Amino acid sequence: MSGQIALAAGTIAYEDTGGNGPAVVLLPGLLMDATLWSDVLRRLGPGVRCVVPTLPLGAHDTPVAHGADLSLAGQARIVAEFLERLELDDVTLVGNDTGGAIAQLVAGDAELRRHVGRIVLVSCEAFDNVPPGLTGKTVVLSGRLPAPLFGLFVQQLRLKPIRRTPIAFGWLTKRGDATVARWLRPVLTQRAIRRDTMRVLRALHTDRDILVDNAARLATFDRPALIVWASEDRVMPPEHGRRLAQLLPNAELVEIDDSYTLIPLDRPTALANAIERFIHATPFQTSTRIASAEQPDVSRRPG
Repeated sequence: MSGQIALAAGTIAYEDTGGNGPAVVLLPGLLMDATLWSDVLRRLGPGVRCVVPTLPLGAHDTPVAHGADLSLAGQARIVAEFLERLELDDVTLVGNDTGGAIAQLVAGDAELRRHVGRIVLVSCEAFDNVPPGLTGKTVVLSGRLPAPLFGLFVQQLRLKPIRRTPIAFGWLTKRGDATVARWLRPVLTQRAIRRDTMRVLRALHTDRDILVDNAARLATFDRPALIVWASEDRVMPPEHGRRLAQLLPNAELVEIDDSYTLIPLDRPTALANAIERFIHATPFQTSTRIASAEQPDVSRRPG
C-alpha cells in the first residue's frame, strides 16, 4: 500500500505492507527513495509489517515545508514523528547509507527512540565518515554551488557513464543502476526538489562531527542491534561496522560479500535473511510506550 502523511516538515510518501506482524521501518539514503528496499520487502515475507518512508533527501516528489530542518538531526526528528503518527511501537528501525546515520541519531536520543525496539545499521555513515568517502564528499561539495551550476551538475547524472563513476553511484552499487536512474527523476525535473536537495547537502557539509558526538549516546542503546556491512565497501569502511558492533552493548555483526554500500540492491536475499533471523531471534516488547490500563497498546496496527 502506498500512502502519504503530513508531518511538520511536509508531506512524506511511504510504502506499507500492512498486517499485524512486527513493525519494521526501513530508511533509504541520500538521493534514494523507498524502492531501495523493494527487493528486500519481497523476501521478508508476510510475517512482518514493513513501512518505508521516502525522506526528504533528494528523491522525494513533494517539496518540504518552508523552513523545514533538513539536517541529519532534523531528519531524525522527522523519523520519530513518522513513527508517532503511524502509532508504530517496538519498531525494528533499519537504515542503509544516510538512512543508517539517521537511525543512529534516533537510537542515540532517549526521546526520539521511545518507539524503537531494535536497530539494524546497513553499511552507513559512522563516526567521522561524514560526508562519506570520495562519493559523499563530491556530492556534498556540489550542494555549495550556485543553484544554476548545481542544476548543471545533476543533469550530468542522466548519463549512465557519469552515474557509474566513483564520484556518483559507481562505488555505491554493483548492480542497481536502473533503480538509481529512477531515483534521480525528481531532482532532475523539479526545481523545488533541487532546492531542497541543496539544503540537505549544505547541512551535511556542516554536520561533519555529528556522528562522532552521537557515539557516546549511541552506546546507551542497550536494545538488540544488528550491524550488516558490505565486506567490499569502498565508501563506508568495514572497520566502522566492526566498531559499531563493539560500541553498541547488545549488537552482532554480519558481513556480506559481493556487494558495495547498497546491499539492498546488490544482495537483497542475504540482507533479508539476516534481518528476518535477527527479528525472530530477539524478544519483542508489548509496547515501548508507558503502558497502563488507561492506555491500551495500539502498536503495529495498519496505517
